[in-house]
Amino acid sequence: MAPPLLPPSVPLAVPVSVPADSSLWDRVSTWVSENKAVVYTIAGVAVVVTTAGAVYYIRSGSESKDTTNRPSKKERRKRKQAEREAEAEAEKAAAAAARAAEAGPAEPKAATVEGANELPEITEDTVQRLSELERKEYAAKLKEAGNKAYGAKDFPHAIELYSKAILCKPDPVYYSNRAACYNASSQWDKVVEDTTAAINLDPEYIKALNRRANAYDHLGKYSEALLDFTASCIIDGFKNQQSAEAVERLLKKFAESRAKEIMTDKAIRLPSSTFVGNYLQSFRNKGRPAGLEDSVQLSEDTGKGQLQIGLQALENRTSPSYESAAAAFDKALELNDLGEFEAFAYNMRGTFRCLRGKHVEALEDLTKSIELDPSMTQSYIKRASMNLELGAPDIAEKDFVSALAQNAEDPDIYYHRAQLHFIKSEFAEAAKDYQKSIDLDRDFIYSHIQLGVTQYKMGSIASSMATFRRCMKNFEKTPDVYNYYGELLLDQGKYQDAIDKFDTAIELEKETKPMSMNVLPLINKSLALFQWNQDFAEAEKLCEKALIIDPECDIAVATMAQLLLQQGKVTEALKYFERAAELARTEGELVNALSYAEATRTQIQVQEKYPKLASKLSGMSGPAMR
Repeated sequence: MAPPLLPPSVPLAVPVSVPADSSLWDRVSTWVSENKAVVYTIAGVAVVVTTAGAVYYIRSGSESKDTTNRPSKKERRKRKQAEREAEAEAEKAAAAAARAAEAGPAEPKAATVEGANELPEITEDTVQRLSELERKEYAAKLKEAGNKAYGAKDFPHAIELYSKAILCKPDPVYYSNRAACYNASSQWDKVVEDTTAAINLDPEYIKALNRRANAYDHLGKYSEALLDFTASCIIDGFKNQQSAEAVERLLKKFAESRAKEIMTDKAIRLPSSTFVGNYLQSFRNKGRPAGLEDSVQLSEDTGKGQLQIGLQALENRTSPSYESAAAAFDKALELNDLGEFEAFAYNMRGTFRCLRGKHVEALEDLTKSIELDPSMTQSYIKRASMNLELGAPDIAEKDFVSALAQNAEDPDIYYHRAQLHFIKSEFAEAAKDYQKSIDLDRDFIYSHIQLGVTQYKMGSIASSMATFRRCMKNFEKTPDVYNYYGELLLDQGKYQDAIDKFDTAIELEKETKPMSMNVLPLINKSLALFQWNQDFAEAEKLCEKALIIDPECDIAVATMAQLLLQQGKVTEALKYFERAAELARTEGELVNALSYAEATRTQIQVQEKYPKLASKLSGMSGPAMR
């Protein structure tokens, strides 16, 4: 879900594959999925990002040749042949039963063991008196009879026969077949019990792993199901599309279930200072309302005094100062007595409620602001951005119409309406609105930048480059110009030129905003170094520097996690994915972060629980998926 109409200083994730106002995980996910040549991997297994933000694993090379402690090829061939024969017999029996049902109401015959008179009663005591050869022969006959009973859907009798076969000879196939009977009657705990027994006898028994995973899924044990399906995928060399899809589905199911639990008790917090600062500067600075300047003495025990304190805090542009500002705006409305500033107070409180992800309360505040002062066009714009985030673009458009009815010369309206068009891929309309915003106020740099990005999206590369060259001439001290231009160069594979622009942006950030530096140029340079020559060491250093400056920066956290995954540092990557979940602002962002974290955690568990599979996993190599 997109955050509320972010300004162009939010990166386009290499760089314009998704809108500037896409969410963190949309940007990271799209970057991974669209750049298959450098797709991030976990120990050689490609991580493919789906549209839901979940990931699943696809084999990217040949299987390991390690066969330590595995059944011999001859045994595996015999087992597969036995399973095929059993399945064929079951299908024949089922077909026969269907024909009998069509023929008339004749009473179906119960499946019987061939030569039953020759078999003694099979119990724990009597089986001890049988020779090894007799046990093996009786077990095979009992299994065959069990298959016929299963085919006839006489599951209780099939369970009885498989149970006797197991007494004669504990075999993973017999346990798995009995689990299939329990599966048919939805006895999921028993399915888990029998498939576990089968897996203990043969840790690489794919059918048993899949059957147990399905049972875990029905029991709501999504992590356990995910682990089994992942192990199954690795054993099978990632050839089974159904298992891969099951991994994707379970990741999403687990993440959605967990996200709902977490959001119930999750502390509501503001996003990073980078995020908040970028959002606030997407509106032209009109200065403080007259009467709230620093020169005016106001008591902090009054609503007006708290408004003044909040506006002072905003100017510091740090995470603590933004939290202080939000608290001051809350208190201003609690104290009331705001007079002509009441609509403005609701606007500011609504803004920070929006940034916290408290959408319902934010909409109420912005609506109240409009009721108190219909001429405050910024409240319409912010409410439009909220409706857009909530998936109601039609309502958002109506807010822009209302805003224009109040003031058709407000350049902010055209700028933010252009963002709406951009998100809807209506690039021609977006370009018109960005240009209108420029015509009304040529000093607002972000209209120029976004016009250049939009031209690029429309395929007008020459026009886009010309727009950015003009920006660099007219706004030579504005770091965002170089940051965005660098992203467009990076998209064209002009790595050195892109890095030069990112370096310029970084230096200008240090010069112009030493106390509130935007860390996005650092992250973009990190990605550029990785894409260009896989310089992991320097890429990590840049991300670490970004996180020192802005510890709450979700984009830096996500980028670091991906860099660590690429190097096979799965445990370290997991810590960053878990951190990303902590920083998630909305349920949608949390679902995506948890999907990544659980996928990574599952890889670690596979390596710990199935050490033989770990060697197979690390043995998979080759070029990334294209």
